[in-house]
Amino acid sequence: MPLAKSRVLSTLNEDGTRRWLYPRVFAGRFLKWRRLLAWVLLGLFTLVPYVRFQGKPLVLLDIPAREFTILGFTFLPTDTVLLALLLVSLIVGIVLVTALCGRLWCGWMCPQTVYLDFVYRPLERLFDGPPGPRHTPGKKSTPVRSVLKYAVFLLVSAFLAHTFLAYFVGVDRLVQWVRQSPFEHPASFLVMLAVTGLMMFDFSFFREQTCLVACPYGRFQSVMLDRDSLIVSYDVKRGEPRGKRGAGNRDAQSLGDCVDCGLCQDTCPTGIDIRDGLQMECIACTQCIDACDRMMDAVGKPRGLVRFSSQNRMADGRGRLIRPRVIIYPSLLAITLSALFVVLIGKQPADVTLLRGMGVPFTELVPGEVTSQIRVKIKNRSGRDADYRVEIVDADGVKITEGTNPISVSAGQSRTETLSIASPKSVFVLGRHDIKVRVTDGGKFDRQYTYRLVGPQSGT
Repeated sequence: MPLAKSRVLSTLNEDGTRRWLYPRVFAGRFLKWRRLLAWVLLGLFTLVPYVRFQGKPLVLLDIPAREFTILGFTFLPTDTVLLALLLVSLIVGIVLVTALCGRLWCGWMCPQTVYLDFVYRPLERLFDGPPGPRHTPGKKSTPVRSVLKYAVFLLVSAFLAHTFLAYFVGVDRLVQWVRQSPFEHPASFLVMLAVTGLMMFDFSFFREQTCLVACPYGRFQSVMLDRDSLIVSYDVKRGEPRGKRGAGNRDAQSLGDCVDCGLCQDTCPTGIDIRDGLQMECIACTQCIDACDRMMDAVGKPRGLVRFSSQNRMADGRGRLIRPRVIIYPSLLAITLSALFVVLIGKQPADVTLLRGMGVPFTELVPGEVTSQIRVKIKNRSGRDADYRVEIVDADGVKITEGTNPISVSAGQSRTETLSIASPKSVFVLGRHDIKVRVTDGGKFDRQYTYRLVGPQSGT
């Protein structure tokens, strides 16, 4: 079988085998800021599940209970409008950031990149030594070093898996699982084991292929970017024709600033050559900029041969900051965020639903008095336990006669209570009578609802 003429992916050799990448690290101004941001993000990712706001977790995505708590506000399945507005705002925000700054999210804030570049690869260099040129490993691996390295990888993966699960099950439940024997919660233990295994597989084997193969973001950039979007760019006019300088090179005077050192390739975490132009694999990590700047300093050339710029600026020195998508996207984002804010501030600390009682709609146990049942369903969203009192406003002789009142509901829980209502027969007109039902917790929640009682027809 003939070999492919070129690589389909930067992680594949021409014969189809896996090309393992060992990127070299070049200190520079961008790496300094990326490292600082990475440690902040790592700290936030680890600590957020433990932080509580208004009595609730800062972030808790409780899928079995169908409740998403974000910044102290709990989204329920009934909050369709809120969830839709939040999702649309996130999508528009991502598209806007990409249109302005390219793939800065991928190289600077994506958890895959942050953990791989600032946790797992530093650990790998600790055991295997600094990588060599052209993505070669630093040292020849030995069984002892390999066992130690993967043992540390497993511990880090287990910690990362437990932190990840804390966002979905909560810290309290996770601590309970950790302290108990696996036989007491086999399903939960298997979930933790599976997530740990996936983290281990991702960061020790699949690695950068997650960005190249599994993540669709790079493929979407063709519709989210334009020629004025900020990307990591190679200055072709200044750099070409590239070539090495030397005493024996007669054409050195006609060469561009690129000395063809290959450092930009050596340091790329996805194995591409930035000099080939905009590529799907580029995650804008800016390591090629730091590497190139170091080489330009060494040969006495100005920095910026590889830099943040746009395709239009690189082509003719002109670019546009203000363009249709930069106006449309922020406008859409402002609209969706405003609508989300308006709906949020209108939400009450409790959801109350009045339902008709089970069985017959009414009975006449006492002559002249009609008895009905009403089911009061209360969802407590206040973050604290509360007692809700149900009252009839402007009663006209209508009163609550039986049932638990006030209704005690724990924080975050729902409760349905059936109450009996006695009404004079004379208040019914054409078999119905509308009443005002007040539900209050004696504090922030105090609302009135209209409820229609069903009774006998007039004169019957």
